Amino acid sequence: MNTYHRLALKDVRIALAETPLLSLDAEIGPGEVLTVMGPSGSGKSTLLAYLAGFLAPAFQASGQVLLDGHDISRLPAERRGIGLLFQDPLLFPHLSVAGNLRFGMPRAATDKAGRIEAALEQVGLSGFGSRDPATLSGGQKARVALMRLLLSEPCAVLLDEPFSKLDRPLRHDMRRLVFDRLREAGLPSLLVTHDREDAEDAGGRVIELRH
Repeated sequence: MNTYHRLALKDVRIALAETPLLSLDAEIGPGEVLTVMGPSGSGKSTLLAYLAGFLAPAFQASGQVLLDGHDISRLPAERRGIGLLFQDPLLFPHLSVAGNLRFGMPRAATDKAGRIEAALEQVGLSGFGSRDPATLSGGQKARVALMRLLLSEPCAVLLDEPFSKLDRPLRHDMRRLVFDRLREAGLPSLLVTHDREDAEDAGGRVIELRH
């Protein structure tokens, strides 16, 4: 049975050298995707870094990041319960596909082999567990990265333009796969992108940042 989560940004403000960069108030419910759009330099990546817990010391941030009502803004990144999906799949080249999926799973997880095979089957990669990531296509790598994220059992997800390096014919299918899986898992998600089609397929609220 899924446990659904909520993510809230309360009066989040980020500045660089005391120059305001962005301010944001938003609530993201279970399975919802909030899209943050803006040109380069508008603060999209900085916002993700702040939420994930690795904001560079040069920036100043205030406000609260609430996950299920608990302020996580002062917790180290590894204790925030937030998963990330990047532009690059970032699969470990020295591990097999199954090894990559196993790496992200909680230590206490049971029947890891069974869960890994079930996850691969869900994304059309049944039997790929022993494969070297280098032998996979771009779309296959993206699907493995998605399932690694989900198997890590995050409470919320940040998406850093994860479709931007896929061939255009693959993007719509991958968007649909990613957003459907996040909704099914009841995960509040924040997507940063400059692609209007990403926002349209996400189907949720859109916030536009300015310089």
